[in-house]
Amino acid sequence: MDLSDLKPSPGSKRKKKRESRGRAGYGGKTAGRGHNGQKQRAGCSIRKQFEGGQTPLYRRLPKHQYISTPNKKSYTIINLADIESLGFDKEIEVTPELLLESKVIKKLENGGLKILANGDLKTPLKIKAHAFSSSAETKVSKAGGSLEKIS
Repeated sequence: MDLSDLKPSPGSKRKKKRESRGRAGYGGKTAGRGHNGQKQRAGCSIRKQFEGGQTPLYRRLPKHQYISTPNKKSYTIINLADIESLGFDKEIEVTPELLLESKVIKKLENGGLKILANGDLKTPLKIKAHAFSSSAETKVSKAGGSLEKIS
C-alpha cells in the first residue's frame, strides 16, 4: 500500500452541477427551477420568516411586555394535612428548619414558609412560619395550637 494508491470511497465525490447548458443538459431550459414565479427569477432570496405577503406571525401576535418584579415574595407552601401526617407530639415546635430536616419541604423560597389550611389538624402544635392563611389560623386555634410569625 502506498499514498498514491489512496482513493476516495465510491459515491463520496460528485461532479459540480452545471445548470442552464441547453435543452439536452441536466439543467436545461428552466434549470431545475420549475416554471414561472418568484423563486424562478434570478437573484431571488426570500427570508426565512417571509409568509408570501400574508401578515407575518410576529405582527399577528399581541405585544406583551415583561414586567420585572424583583422584590416579589414567593413562599414555600405546606398544608396542615402534611404537618398532621408527620405525627408530631403536643410538645413539639414546628419550624421551617424542622420541616427541612424531615424532608417535607425541599427548600425555602425567598419569602419563607406559608401554612395553608388544606386538611385538618387534630394535635395542638406550636407552629412557626413566615405567613399563614386566615383559615389555617382558625383551624390551628380550634385544635388548641398556637401560631408564631417569623419576620
